[in-house]
Amino acid sequence: MKATTSRVLLVAVAAGGLGLLASLWFNGNPFWRTQVGERALHAATNATAPAPPPGVTPAGIGDPMPAIALPGLDGAIVDLRTRYAGRRLLINVWASWCGPCIEEMPELDRFAATQGREGVQVIGLALDTPEGVRDFIARVPVRYPILLDAPGPADASVWLGNAKGVLPYTVLIDADGRIARQKIGPFRHGEISDWVE
Repeated sequence: MKATTSRVLLVAVAAGGLGLLASLWFNGNPFWRTQVGERALHAATNATAPAPPPGVTPAGIGDPMPAIALPGLDGAIVDLRTRYAGRRLLINVWASWCGPCIEEMPELDRFAATQGREGVQVIGLALDTPEGVRDFIARVPVRYPILLDAPGPADASVWLGNAKGVLPYTVLIDADGRIARQKIGPFRHGEISDWVE
């Protein structure tokens, strides 16, 4: 009886702490936009995530980017490690039904348009159906590549360190193919350029 009560209290405290962190994050506390704040929020979120399936190891800061090969909207498979070798990548995980994801897409598109051939390559990773993504992109076009994956406990987002499956979720991969930053939640207007530096 005591073990069950203790476990319920521990889960309640963890959930309350996550709620507080999320409230501070989304209400503009500048600490949460720092690398230390991002790491704290990421660690707290992943601490309450279910265990990943056997063989799935969510990546962390400094880890090599997992092997990710997914279809684009045209059905062609894109292997991120080979297609963009030596280039920094900003991988933004989203879905057409996710309000904050939709709100930040014009900001991602503006940033992508400023990068040129040698800058940071933005990649949209949609955890959605091909039809849902095509319908959305027809209404809100973007100039960066979109890849597709089915949401689940072993989707590409989980491999990239998003064990809880929170959307939007963004990862910055450095030119050496290692994870440099991980962000839970949407970008604010003008935030992306500073974030990648």
